[in-house]
Amino acid sequence: MKRIGLLTSGGDCQALNATMRGVVKGLASNLDELEVYGFDDGYKGLIYGDYRMLSAKDFSGILTRGGTILGTSRQPFKLMRVPDDRGLDKVEAMKQTYYKLRLDCLVILGGNGTQKTANMLREEGLNIIHLPKTIDNDIWGTDMTFGFQSAVNIATEAIDCIHTTAASHSRIFIVEVMGHKVGWLTLHAGIAGGADIILIPEIPYDIDKIADAVRKRNRAGKGFTILAVAEGAVSKEDAALPKKELKKKMEENAKKYPSVSYKLEAELKEKLDLDIRITIPGHMQRGGSPCPYDRVLSTHMGSAAAGLILKDEYGYMVGIVNGKIKKVPLQECAGKLKMVSPDDQLIKAAKRIGISFGD
Repeated sequence: MKRIGLLTSGGDCQALNATMRGVVKGLASNLDELEVYGFDDGYKGLIYGDYRMLSAKDFSGILTRGGTILGTSRQPFKLMRVPDDRGLDKVEAMKQTYYKLRLDCLVILGGNGTQKTANMLREEGLNIIHLPKTIDNDIWGTDMTFGFQSAVNIATEAIDCIHTTAASHSRIFIVEVMGHKVGWLTLHAGIAGGADIILIPEIPYDIDKIADAVRKRNRAGKGFTILAVAEGAVSKEDAALPKKELKKKMEENAKKYPSVSYKLEAELKEKLDLDIRITIPGHMQRGGSPCPYDRVLSTHMGSAAAGLILKDEYGYMVGIVNGKIKKVPLQECAGKLKMVSPDDQLIKAAKRIGISFGD
């Protein structure tokens, strides 16, 4: 007999349901008795005791379904030890819900912030398994996160569709891709979509270098240019500012520009007398059905999580390294971001074929 809890926290992505399905099927196929409790809207459900018992039927037919059947919400880690408006101790409330249901394990699906709270609950004595969900692929300790490849496919398709209209009208197109702190999604989609310029947070850009790259294409008879730009892309001048000054500058920019793409457009118009347009796929990148790669990855990771639970091994994130499942202690990976190194082989490969990173 096992009693497990499931919750999905933070931004949604395409393969959350597929991963939960892998966990539950992996347990149900190997246990005589299993109780599964699903918490509504992430940690909020755990805090306020909003949950429901789930059956095998709930996990049938959801392999291809995007989003999350449990609902999700953002509960910032930095506020977890701050009492709510009614003075409720959130951490104690989560622990009480866990013990009230006599759970053997709580399986938590989420990104970096979610993982930090998961590790905190581990430190509080709860049995925790974390599954790495994010379209950003920025979780330390795993080569791949579920949801990433599906988002790459969508962002790539957006860039693909822009090619024909950009070429027809000889325009510069800025395609803004999700990614505030890291650029894995923009890097992969940019290369896959044939972008000419890729801007990511880890490599601050020089606007003159970008303008030069556009002019070079024009001289070569290529009348259009496509920029794949991460929403967290930053100029060299801004990146050199102290943290407080940068935050103030970002707040000022937010009042003037809806996003980094509009700032970039304004900067380029000062350098180039060309038609510039902006396309933002936005939350499309989180939506829709998971791609086949993510369905396989999610099933693999979910089944591996079930394997750990069956062996009573807790306190781990289920990662994948060099194509093989790896259990990573939460205390080793929580709070760490997997950034794109400017010396990454993929960056070097892209530069070798003429892609500019604005540096």
